[in-house]
Amino acid sequence: MSPKLQMKAIAARLLRYFFQGLLILAPIGITAFTIYWAFVTIDNLLPTALIPEDAMVLKYLRYKGVGFVLVLLLIVGVGYLSSSFIVGRIFDMFDRLMERTPFIKYIYTSVKDVFDAFVGEKKKFDHPVLVQLYGLDVWEMGFITQPDVSHFGLEGYMAVYVPHAYAITGKVFMVPKDRVKALENVSAGEAMKFAVSGGVTTIG
Repeated sequence: MSPKLQMKAIAARLLRYFFQGLLILAPIGITAFTIYWAFVTIDNLLPTALIPEDAMVLKYLRYKGVGFVLVLLLIVGVGYLSSSFIVGRIFDMFDRLMERTPFIKYIYTSVKDVFDAFVGEKKKFDHPVLVQLYGLDVWEMGFITQPDVSHFGLEGYMAVYVPHAYAITGKVFMVPKDRVKALENVSAGEAMKFAVSGGVTTIG
């Protein structure tokens, strides 16, 4: 083999090794960066800059990770207190107040509905379906968010959220119920991964 062909073979092999290494390290690196970003963001929620330098006990709050632990404890504590009758009623009163305050109610209710859809008791993305949008032989992966939208003047229609591939966005479509097929043997998590990954994730 000539030196030129040998160089091409070596370059092709190195390029193959590069992409193999990238396939291994990229998911690990992105996952680690995401976890680190979330940790730092939550940890910095504690205003440590306001703590006096000569404070004996409060100085420990400056250590990395203390703010993260305190925020998690706060979240768990609020969740625990909200389960009691008296404190739960106080949270309900505050919730109704926020929902009735002009301008603030639009932001508050929108954020609340998004969190309820994913982790609340009224989860919306737990009914994966196949929906026909553009043709009889074309199916999209989606999730039923409203089984009935007759209040929009659309009798026999339902609202289906269709996520975009490789993104955290999506679109809501009002479609006839006979063009929606429920996925009985596919979990919501598997359906979401399949849709967001562009269909490269294996189900089952």
